[in-house]
Formats: sequence, C-alpha cells, structure tokens
Amino acid sequence: MTVTGFLVIGACVELAVNFTVGTSYERCGGLGLPELPQSNGPCSYSSQVSVLGLIILVALLALTVWGWWRLAGWALQPLAATAETVRRLGPQNLGQRIRLDGGADAFKELADALDDALDRLAGGYESQRRFAANASHELRTPLAVQRLLTEVAMEAPDAGEDLRNLGAQLLRTNERNENLIEGLLVLAESDRGLPGKVPLRLDELAGSVLDAHEELAGEHGVAVRRKLAETMVPGDHVLLERLTANLVSNAIKYNEPGGWVDVEVVEVAAGPTLTVRNTGPRVPSEAVPALFEPFRRLGNDRVRGRGGVGLGLAIVRSIVIAHEGTIRVRPRAGGGLELEVSLPGGRVPPS
Repeated sequence: MTVTGFLVIGACVELAVNFTVGTSYERCGGLGLPELPQSNGPCSYSSQVSVLGLIILVALLALTVWGWWRLAGWALQPLAATAETVRRLGPQNLGQRIRLDGGADAFKELADALDDALDRLAGGYESQRRFAANASHELRTPLAVQRLLTEVAMEAPDAGEDLRNLGAQLLRTNERNENLIEGLLVLAESDRGLPGKVPLRLDELAGSVLDAHEELAGEHGVAVRRKLAETMVPGDHVLLERLTANLVSNAIKYNEPGGWVDVEVVEVAAGPTLTVRNTGPRVPSEAVPALFEPFRRLGNDRVRGRGGVGLGLAIVRSIVIAHEGTIRVRPRAGGGLELEVSLPGGRVPPS
C-alpha cells in the first residue's frame, strides 16, 4: 500500500463526511428534497441518508486500520525472523545465522551486523572451550606422574610414619585435582553438543550408577532408595551416566547421617524424567541458581570435607542442555533438595 492509496482513502473519508453532513443540512433546511410517504417529519429522509453515510465512514476507517496493520506486519516481518533465529542460539548451535535476503535496507544492515557479531562470539566461545580442553589434557600427565611417585615413596621400606601421612595428604590433594581436570574436560565436551544420540534404557543406567555408589552411601550413613520404571531415552551414554552420577554423588555427600536419597525414573507425558531427592541442610530458595555456576557452592559446609570441586551441578546443567532437556531444582521444606531432569523423546520398550 503506497502513499497514493492512503490519499485516495482520505479523500473518500472526506467525501463521506460531506455527504453525511451536507445531505442532512439540505433536507432539514427545506431545500426541496421530496418527502417519503412513510416519513414522520421533514428530516426523516435526511436521517436515513445520514446513517448510510456513517456506515460508509466506519467501513472506510476500518479499511484504513486494516491497511496500516497489514503494512506494519509486512514491514516488521524481517525483525520477527531475526528474533526467531536469535532465540534459537545457544552453546550447542552457535552456527545459526540470520542471512537476511533482500536489498540494501536498514533491516539487512542490522541482520548483517548481528551475523558478524555472532561470528566473533562463536570464535571466542570455541577458543575458550578449546583452551580448557587442551589445558586439561596437558595437566593429566604430570598429575598421574605425581600420584605414582607419591605411592612409590609411601611403599618404600624405610618410609616412616610422617612420610606416609604426608603422602596420604598429597594423594588426597592429587585426587581432587584429577577430579577437577576430569570435570573440566566433561564440561568442555558437553558444551560442544552431541554428535549423535542412541536409544538408552535410563532406568538401567540409573540402576548401575546406584549400585556403584552403595559403598559411598554406607560411608556417609545414608540410605538409598530407588523407583526405576522402564524408560527409553535418546542420548549419549557417557554423558547421561555422568549426569546421574553427579546427582547421586551430591545427594549422598551433602546429606546428614541417618538421611536418605530417593532416585526415581519414570516416563510422563512430557517425556522421560529422572528425579533425585535427598535430606540434608536447608537450602535458601534464593541460593539455588548459584549452585549451577562453576566453582560455586552453598556456604563453607559445602566446601570443606566433601571431596567436591564445585563442578558437579554445572556439568549436570550443561549435559541437560546438550540433550535439549530441562532441569528444575526445589529446596525441600525439611532440608535438602529435589532435582528433576526432564529429557525429550523415548517410549517404554515392549516386554
């Protein structure tokens, strides 16, 4: 719709107004319009004509509004496409670009500028991820050598009690550093995204993780309960196993003697769901988002004596995002947390 079109509509509106007012004036002034037989006064015919003019006026106004609305929608369509592309962006698909077609207008310049910014963002993100992975690989070898030398020194025939105590402390520190390096590697790999997915039995995977953590639960005096229904999920076996292990390990370590851990795997209408609940210290609601940040823990009691490195839930969130799932965390009224991981796809396999 051009400017000429709107001028034509404006002229029609003016004509309708003149038609409405002018006709009414002429009849009511007694300027010779014939009266209808059914009329009740000198202005009856003019009133009928005025109503018709008002109807035409309202119709033209509605047409004008509709034309403006369609014109605005057509003009803003490139912005809607740009917003949809930006909304799909994430760590796993930084290759998305707008690539707006058309001539050299303001919308295309904006889209091209956003594409350039996304290129720089993707390059910086990939460089950071590659640095973390390379640094982690380079640190693995010296840590392994350090652990081996410490173990050899502790087993020497002339090693005294002080040397063995010092060696035990060094081994604990070395183990924590190795866990940190392994966590950084998993985090870097999960941030890259999934090269592919295979069908997995989420209940069997969770069951094997729980079996592997029985000794840890016994050391902390925590009872582990399970409710595992047959559930299929497409995903990466190593990453989903690490996700489940991190949730179960955290639920056991950050618990209290005599407490419990509930692990449930079910398939609901939204898809496969893994839920881990545990007793433990009270967690303020406002502190929950910080638990997913790397190297962030709740208070000093979660730092000392737990054996963690502060990457557990950060890795969990990254793996969930890579599988296009969601994770919800709610503090329990009596203390502890309830974490619910929902994953897409999957159907219960036939017996």
